[in-house]
Amino acid sequence: MVSPGILLVDKPAGMTSHDVVARTRRAFGTRKVGHAGTLDPMATGLLVIGIEGATRLLTYIVGADKTYAATIRLGQTTGTDDADGEILTRAAPDAWNGVTDATVSAGVASLTGAISQIPSAVSAIKVDGRRAYDRVRAGEEVVLAARDVIVSRFDVLEQRAGDGFRDLDVLVDCSSGTYIRALARDLGSALGVGGHLTALRRTRVGPFDVADAVVLDDLEGAPTLSPADAAARILQPLPVTAEEARDLRHGKRLGGQSARLEGALAAAIDHEGTLVGIVEKRGADLKSAMNMPEADR
Repeated sequence: MVSPGILLVDKPAGMTSHDVVARTRRAFGTRKVGHAGTLDPMATGLLVIGIEGATRLLTYIVGADKTYAATIRLGQTTGTDDADGEILTRAAPDAWNGVTDATVSAGVASLTGAISQIPSAVSAIKVDGRRAYDRVRAGEEVVLAARDVIVSRFDVLEQRAGDGFRDLDVLVDCSSGTYIRALARDLGSALGVGGHLTALRRTRVGPFDVADAVVLDDLEGAPTLSPADAAARILQPLPVTAEEARDLRHGKRLGGQSARLEGALAAAIDHEGTLVGIVEKRGADLKSAMNMPEADR
């Protein structure tokens, strides 16, 4: 029997997130596998995988903030806002007159903090039930609505001048739902030379780091985080007695216990170190928001 757990995988370039899920299913011998947030085929880095009952935890991971290392190429635009697309425009020589270290810094600053961002048209966002990128590939014109995101860090680490372009190596901390391709596009637009993404690597998802991830060739027998360990990293761990664990599993509330939660949610863990489920406040009480399957605790 396959044990439930959270697996951290370092996705290589050229594969879809679904490809990684398929490889994980074969390696672990189960169909019940999912991931907490897609990475584009061009991108590399951390993919958080749930196995068996631990897939229920993915809901609580997908919204975590993330860290990306990326390279933005100024001076060119593409149809996909990244290197996978055809180059549409190249900056004229005189357009570079306004691109200085100061204007780059100002452009980055304007894209830092709470911002409104229009995702790339080739994103995985669904429009009337279909992925935006599928509609674009079918020849449809797609304009997505702006969304509010938070970019808490946008640091330029290094700059390199090329023949008609300038590359910026950047580090970005951001809220879930932020598109780094859109940051590249918008920075290039603000500077008047255009821009797109040429490299992207996700290094962190909430408390999980790519340094702890396995590569695809090491999936067989790869270690996983137990549901309790993973949940306690995401949320406040809440120790519960055997009686409280039984009540939560049976759908009963823990009366007058809401003060035990620091936030809105917590991971209820019994005396054996097993994850009972996720609990939430309901007035003065605590109730289950999600219970782990009996066989997967």
